Amino acid sequence: MGKKKQKIILPPELPPEIPDDEVEVSDEDLQFVKENLGYASLLSSLDTHSITKHVTRVADAKDDALEELYEKRLRKNALKKEKEETGLQVDRVDALPIKALDGTLHYRTATKAVSENDPSEEGTGEDISKEHGIVKLTKAEKRAKLKKMKKEEKKQGKVVAKAEVEETPQAAVLAEVKEDLTAEEAFENKKCKLAELGNALLTDPESNIKFLKEMVQISRDNDPTIVKLGLLSLLAVFKDIIPGYRIRLPTEKELEMKVSKIVRKMRYYESTLLSAYKAYLQRLVILEKKPSFQLVAVRCICSLLDAHPHFNFRESLLDATVRNICSTNEAIRKICCSTIKSLFTNEGKHGGETTVEAVRLIADHVKANNCQLHPDSIDVFLSLAFDEDLVKSKKIEEDQKLKNKKGKKRKNMEASNQLVENDRKKSRQEMISKTRDEVEADYKAASFALDVMEKRQMQTETLSAVFETYFRILKHTMQSIGARPEANPGLLSASVESFPLLAPCLNGLAKFSHLIDLDFMGDLMNHLKVLASGSSNSGNSSDKCSKCLTVSERLQCCIVAFKVMRNNLDALNVDLQDFFVHLYNLVLEYRPGRDQGEVLAETFKIMLCDDKQHDMQKTAAFIKRLATFSLSIGSADSMAALVTVRHLLQKNVKCRNLLENDIGGGSVSGTVPKYQPYSTDPNLSGALASVLWELNLLSRHYHPAISTMASGISTMNTAHNQVILTKSSPQQAFKEMSLDQQLCFTQSGSLKLNNKKRRMNGPASSSSPTVTTSFDDNELHRKLNSHFMLLHDIKENERLRKELDWTALSLQLYEQYKKQKRRSKPSK
Repeated sequence: MGKKKQKIILPPELPPEIPDDEVEVSDEDLQFVKENLGYASLLSSLDTHSITKHVTRVADAKDDALEELYEKRLRKNALKKEKEETGLQVDRVDALPIKALDGTLHYRTATKAVSENDPSEEGTGEDISKEHGIVKLTKAEKRAKLKKMKKEEKKQGKVVAKAEVEETPQAAVLAEVKEDLTAEEAFENKKCKLAELGNALLTDPESNIKFLKEMVQISRDNDPTIVKLGLLSLLAVFKDIIPGYRIRLPTEKELEMKVSKIVRKMRYYESTLLSAYKAYLQRLVILEKKPSFQLVAVRCICSLLDAHPHFNFRESLLDATVRNICSTNEAIRKICCSTIKSLFTNEGKHGGETTVEAVRLIADHVKANNCQLHPDSIDVFLSLAFDEDLVKSKKIEEDQKLKNKKGKKRKNMEASNQLVENDRKKSRQEMISKTRDEVEADYKAASFALDVMEKRQMQTETLSAVFETYFRILKHTMQSIGARPEANPGLLSASVESFPLLAPCLNGLAKFSHLIDLDFMGDLMNHLKVLASGSSNSGNSSDKCSKCLTVSERLQCCIVAFKVMRNNLDALNVDLQDFFVHLYNLVLEYRPGRDQGEVLAETFKIMLCDDKQHDMQKTAAFIKRLATFSLSIGSADSMAALVTVRHLLQKNVKCRNLLENDIGGGSVSGTVPKYQPYSTDPNLSGALASVLWELNLLSRHYHPAISTMASGISTMNTAHNQVILTKSSPQQAFKEMSLDQQLCFTQSGSLKLNNKKRRMNGPASSSSPTVTTSFDDNELHRKLNSHFMLLHDIKENERLRKELDWTALSLQLYEQYKKQKRRSKPSK
């Protein structure tokens, strides 16, 4: 094959050069340029000076001057080459060249520093000096020159050091700014990472279960904010992905067995979840002891326990929650108490097992701390709900079991006989019903519903732990009172600190009194008598109880005793007369600002209003004591006492002789012929020989409800058993007459304020079921004015007496001074 000839492609020819004078520009070209000036903006930015600098030809120059111009240019180039030769050229590998417009390459150079110590440089310097005729330096001159050079170098070094010192603050600030920027970037990256991992786990937990370990690792960061975010993120993830059953890891034998891919995947998922959950709980337990992370850690622990009380490691969560149930931090204490109450009320989540464990842990916690805990740790027992149907005797259950066995045998016999008889005549419907029964039986056997016996056993364990705690608190209180020396009666604050669990213990006994075993009733009533300032073997026990316990706690003991007695009325035969004596004496020790009025009102209702047995001497004594008590207390307590007085007078018609004042006193009845106001026994007070003169003062009370009630009671004897429609019970009276209800002036109950229109139209009609009490504003203003004027006079009298005492003391001192002055004159 021959070679093909290659075609040579020539470049296009250039257009002929035309002089500028001959170039003609048309109007269209000018118009085009004007319209498109933006495209010619590049020409305005060109550096014409640098372009014309490298042009070799010289325009507008005469022929004679061209040679001189070229000579000057050559001289300049020669000077440049000499300067470049004195410098040290940089290696072409280390630096790129610079290309000029004319196409030449220029390499960068650096000045060459000649060191005097270098022998090679010294020789070259001597040769140069010889060529130029310079005199050679001697050794002494060289030494002096070296000294000068060293001094200059030292000075330059100091200047450089100063410059560095001046630059250090700026460098430090820049370094700090850089660190802050990097820390913020790292913080944002960690936050985004937590969000991504959490979202992936919530979206598909089975495929992304390995991300749990990364989240646990992030929660161990040094930044406290990242730690809190990590804990809360893990809390949200675990609450969502934890299954509704306890995870049991496979044994070694089960791991050796060959299983399917689905089972292998499920095992990996459960093991990874359980290991991460364990690491998370260990982290929470460690952080729960640190003050800065305690609130977040406790919140996570309580949330997990409340959401999944059935899952693994429940004991650790429950232990941490009970340990913080008496914390000094109010927020932590409320979170733990609400979690425990939720466990008690929602037993469907755990079947009652967690309730038993929690009650047992609280009982052990009370025992370990010697009953010195916050009252909230025992108040949670009030949220317990017991099934009274399960509290039955063993005999009834055994009889029921026997009946059930006999019924089953009879049904089986009947079924077998029917099968034998109808063996050949089975229908399809009978077969379907039989299989349906079998399926229901298997379903009940496989279900997780607790048996009645298991429920009863768990309830018994819970009750035993609760009453064990209550009796331990009572026993500790008795021992503390017996071992304590006599204290100042005025220091009642110490008693509250010494027995913080007594009040919630009494409330719990009052609520669960119907579930207490009868074997413990006798001991319980004896303890309550002693705590209510009753008599015991030691002579000073009553005084110690009165000094150590508050009036409210002693009243609660009376309330519990009456509730226990009424719930077990058939089985108990206890005399409650001692508790009436305690109440009769405690009324005088009550102080409105110090003690609880709600407890006093409840005591009046349970012991006096609800009592069916009314002894005339005892009733008259309480009527007289409560009427006297109403004169020195607030409006709410006074209303509760007057309601009780009205109730006692309505039930005991003979006690209305106290309202008669025609002969100068009531009719004397009984063995006591004279009234003894300081008697400690209501049966020996002789109250029937007295008169309720207190009602006359109370009818002028500044509060209209009190005055109306007192006036109605004083006219009860002449009204022939008229029912005064006011407050239904002492508790309701105290509640409606309390300070917050009084400030709101709400028209509730039977106390209603009539407006000006009603006063103009007259009193309300008596046909309404509730009797409304109306009063005049002017009358109220007059009563209040007289009341406060009396107080003002008392205060003014006290002030004047102090001034009089001070003046008398000053005069006495002045007389003593004059006597001493007279005695000192003859000695001089």
